[in-house]
Amino acid sequence: MPSEFDFITTNDRPALLGITNTPILEAIQGALSQLGYKIHTTQNHGEFLHRFNQVPYQVTVLDENFANCNLETNESLLALQSMAMATRRHTVVVLIGGSFATFNPIQAFQFGAHAVLNPNEIFLAQQLLEKAVADNDIFMHTFRDGLRRLA
Repeated sequence: MPSEFDFITTNDRPALLGITNTPILEAIQGALSQLGYKIHTTQNHGEFLHRFNQVPYQVTVLDENFANCNLETNESLLALQSMAMATRRHTVVVLIGGSFATFNPIQAFQFGAHAVLNPNEIFLAQQLLEKAVADNDIFMHTFRDGLRRLA
């Protein structure tokens, strides 16, 4: 939904996409729709970062070649990597790119993401996104429980 004004309710599950490859974008949109996410797409780094800072997205999917960049020059990825954990803790970051082996935890860690996905395995996108979110929920359960008790 590229609309400028979009209301997010407490029941919504927002997802932010930074993908310029149309077949990959359509596959990820379909997978996230099936999982019940409210999807926002972006076309450039400025729009991506503006939206990311406006809404606590539960899932963020970023293409390694977003906006005709590579991993070393991808402004959105570099900004996510340099953000304080308190700023990006609410989201599961998934990177998509041909240089990744799907769900390789070392590659994900190397780039500050929760999971990586190779486009050759895009047909598994729904299951892989679901697993990444579930893994993060399990990992963060104790932290979130502690926050709830302190509140």
